[in-house]
Amino acid sequence: MFDLQWYDWIGIAGTLMVLFAYFLLQAGRLQGNGLLFQLLNLVGAGGVLASLYGTFNVAVFLLMALWIVITVYGLVRRLRGRGTIDSA
Repeated sequence: MFDLQWYDWIGIAGTLMVLFAYFLLQAGRLQGNGLLFQLLNLVGAGGVLASLYGTFNVAVFLLMALWIVITVYGLVRRLRGRGTIDSA
């Protein structure tokens, strides 16, 4: 039925990681600045980028590349100890 290549499987896994992270955030099981949330987003977005090896899509490329940049920014902030959000 489907002729999926290795990059398709990596893309599917990446998509599921990003969605799982978002679900856990919405369910209150993870914090948005938590390490696991950030790592799921980073690896997931990388998987979606890898899926573009088969068929390139500029919109998906831009979305995932910027998703990774923002996630790395969040990781750096967290690792420097400024990842907490003040409640105002």
